[in-house]
Amino acid sequence: MSTLERPPALHVDLAIKDGPHAPADTRALLADTWRDPPGVIGWLSAINHKTIARRFIVTTFVFFLLAGLLALAMRTQLARPNNHVVGPDFYDQLFTMHGTTMMFLFAVPVMQAVAGYLIPLMIGARSVAFARMNAYAYGVFLFGGLTLYIAFAMGAGPRSGWFSYVPLAGPDYATGKGSDIWAQMITFTELSALLEAIVLITTILKMRAPGMSLNRLPLFAWATLVTQFMVLFAMPAVMLASTALILDRLVSTQFYNPSLGGDVLLWQHLFWFFGHPEVYLIFIPALGFMSSIIETFSRRPVVGYPAMVLALIATAFLAFGLWVHHMFATTVPELGKSFFTAASVLIAVPSAIQIYCWLATLLTGKLRLRTPLLFMLAFFFILVLGGMTGIMLGSVALDLQVHDTYFVVAHLHYVLIGGAVFPLFGAFYYWFPKITGRMLGERLGRWHFWLFFIGFNVTFFPMHWLGLHGMTRRIWTYPAGLGWGPLNLSATLGAYLMGIGVLLFLVNVARSRRRGAAASADPWGGGTLEWSMPSPPPPHNFDVLPIVHGRHPLWQPSRQPASVSGLTAGAREVLTTSALDAIAETRPLFPTPSYIRSAWGNNAQSVTANDVATLRNELHK
Repeated sequence: MSTLERPPALHVDLAIKDGPHAPADTRALLADTWRDPPGVIGWLSAINHKTIARRFIVTTFVFFLLAGLLALAMRTQLARPNNHVVGPDFYDQLFTMHGTTMMFLFAVPVMQAVAGYLIPLMIGARSVAFARMNAYAYGVFLFGGLTLYIAFAMGAGPRSGWFSYVPLAGPDYATGKGSDIWAQMITFTELSALLEAIVLITTILKMRAPGMSLNRLPLFAWATLVTQFMVLFAMPAVMLASTALILDRLVSTQFYNPSLGGDVLLWQHLFWFFGHPEVYLIFIPALGFMSSIIETFSRRPVVGYPAMVLALIATAFLAFGLWVHHMFATTVPELGKSFFTAASVLIAVPSAIQIYCWLATLLTGKLRLRTPLLFMLAFFFILVLGGMTGIMLGSVALDLQVHDTYFVVAHLHYVLIGGAVFPLFGAFYYWFPKITGRMLGERLGRWHFWLFFIGFNVTFFPMHWLGLHGMTRRIWTYPAGLGWGPLNLSATLGAYLMGIGVLLFLVNVARSRRRGAAASADPWGGGTLEWSMPSPPPPHNFDVLPIVHGRHPLWQPSRQPASVSGLTAGAREVLTTSALDAIAETRPLFPTPSYIRSAWGNNAQSVTANDVATLRNELHK
């Protein structure tokens, strides 16, 4: 590998090198080249994908904690009949802020953040594509979230629900600036999501290690790729809807005013065209977590790799055919409702395929029951129950009976928390040693799991009964004679139990970060590329870029791993590959933490025919 100190003459041929290591002086030069500058200016101009991803993860988790505190306040208010802990107006702000935070400031961004950290490590790249765009996406997201919470702290929080239905959110009913700020926050956060989608799609398709063809891509990378394409199609709908809302409110357009040619159902169509796919934007990355963790702790590859990939793609397509599932109580034609009922049932098929593949993997593997796997096993129980109630709600007749009741609240949380938060906690325990170099405590991890699991079911399972007994959503109190008190008290106690579990998780993170057991490069015995480098990874990720010969490169001990040498160590040079077969194509220079260079640099040079021939020969051995 060349050790030129500044932008090199790109003439060093690519060659095959045995082993993934580089000399110590080359490693030091690579680390110096790829690390972000020190100091405040360096912090502000950082573009390393791991730095930006850590900021995203911490910020989204702070929003998660804030949303949890808002939920505890709501559950305290509803614990007893005729309670007056908070008033009705503030309660409306609480449930609006809770739902908005969880859906827009936590669930989707945290999945993109984890992917932003892991994807380059999994696919053998030194960075994400468009590193500055990645940093800009974080800034936009942070600004949108802070705007919302500053307004809430100043008494100007939105109170029309996280769905912000018109005319409730229109100028006639939502006075003040809360709905304006909500609509503007949507623009910022969804712009950030779109930018991240572009970054991740380009990274996966164009920066994979040589030999990592699409049929060798880790399942988490497949889940990320599918999700980001969904983001590109789903997010513009809600951005358009929120822009029309703020125009109605501020400049008196009439998009949603039926008396002047507008349509209130237009909002629901635009919002739910985004809103139901959003459930799968949260859910599909969690499926990637499931596959990665189950195969590691089963000590075998996931059964049915092609079926798993096709199920991910099918889920993405079907997710865009479900939005009227949320509008069965409106005047949509009955024939149209029947189509969406069929789609709501059909989407259970690809999910069932994946569940059967995971169960087959678990049953035929040699299980190691550690904390990450516990969270994955909880997924089966919770998500299957949430999916079954989802199929029930796909029936027009039943949906009309339980629409806007706590039955729907229970279903939503079983799907989102069971299908996303449990796998996400498992992912934190699984990849925490890779990110920090320290292991999370196993004992505290198990306490966290059981408190969270029991608390979750004590909280949300009674809500099915409450909904069937007529308790409607979005009410701030209720009379004693309806008999809802004991079930609501149970739900409130369960919510506090969940809070204790999350508190133990924070204690575990704080203790382990400072004095937890040191993690080796591969503490779990994983088979994908992120476990081939030290924990935590160096700024440049890989000393030399690997050449991949299978889906689990680290589980192929019979073959000495080969690597690409010849990329410059003294400048941020990367290798791009073809989208299908990951054949080397160009060697662009990436930007440094500066404000004046272009996103990709201007020195991209094609890989020579000899380089490509050499790599092809190696890949076909």
